[in-house]
Amino acid sequence: MATVTEAPPLAPVPEKPKPPRKRGRWTPYWLLLPGILWLLIFFAMPMIYQASTSVQTGSLEEGYKVTWHFATYWDALSEYYPQFLRSVLYAGSATILCLLLGYPLAYLIAFRAGRWRNLIMILVIAPFFTSFLIRTLAWKTILADGGPVVGALNTLHVLDVTSWLGMTEGDRVLATPLAVVCGLTYNFLPFMVLPLYTSLERIDPRLHEAAGDLYARPVTTFRRVTFPLSMPGVVSGTLLTFIPAAGDYVNADLLGSTDTRMVGNVIQTQFLRILDYPTAAALSFILMAAILVMVTLYIRRSGTEDLV
Repeated sequence: MATVTEAPPLAPVPEKPKPPRKRGRWTPYWLLLPGILWLLIFFAMPMIYQASTSVQTGSLEEGYKVTWHFATYWDALSEYYPQFLRSVLYAGSATILCLLLGYPLAYLIAFRAGRWRNLIMILVIAPFFTSFLIRTLAWKTILADGGPVVGALNTLHVLDVTSWLGMTEGDRVLATPLAVVCGLTYNFLPFMVLPLYTSLERIDPRLHEAAGDLYARPVTTFRRVTFPLSMPGVVSGTLLTFIPAAGDYVNADLLGSTDTRMVGNVIQTQFLRILDYPTAAALSFILMAAILVMVTLYIRRSGTEDLV
């Protein structure tokens, strides 16, 4: 007789272990908390306070009250629009000069400096070792009447061209728009060089070799390979230069005159001398809004959001 063998009993299916509880999932938020508190206390709260100040009316003796007087914005803009236009013109000129001077320097550091790279980088950031005020005051000596710089510019007839353009007055450079633009260019040049160097250093050298293998000339390689890949540094450098330059008041105060006052000088005067706090706050918000609009349009126009 055939015997029927019994099938062995099935082994018990082990229970799936419960996934361990994620520990420390709140850690990133706790790490972000100090920075968020810092922004709230030292950025958001002053902004809210200044916003309320801009719509107040009154005087320092009687006190200020929030009356939602938005006409302050229009009055400030209509009265001080020349200073706004002058700030944009000076900041734009300094940004262009910083780009023209900083790009070759950053290119040299990234591709040609070799063992001198660290030394050149130290020289670029060396102005940061001294005070912003001292650096600006030094330009009063450099551009002094009868100094070697003014003498060389006169010999080369450069001042004739700048006088025709309205940047200088005769043989004088101090207290002119040219002196203010020179001060802005010098003080903010490192902010242009460092992002450009960082962007250029990321470029793979093999791309240049490939362009050479395809018989591309150096100018073509720069136009089709180097410059497009360095656009994040160009955008970052121009923003880091233009934004603080547009709100600067030290260079215009020390190197310029009453005819070269920028909107930063007006805000300083309204806050510290005239004590017209609503007008000063309104000017600050108008400047911030104008820069925000220009920066947004510039970033969209540049075609890159990969900032260094």
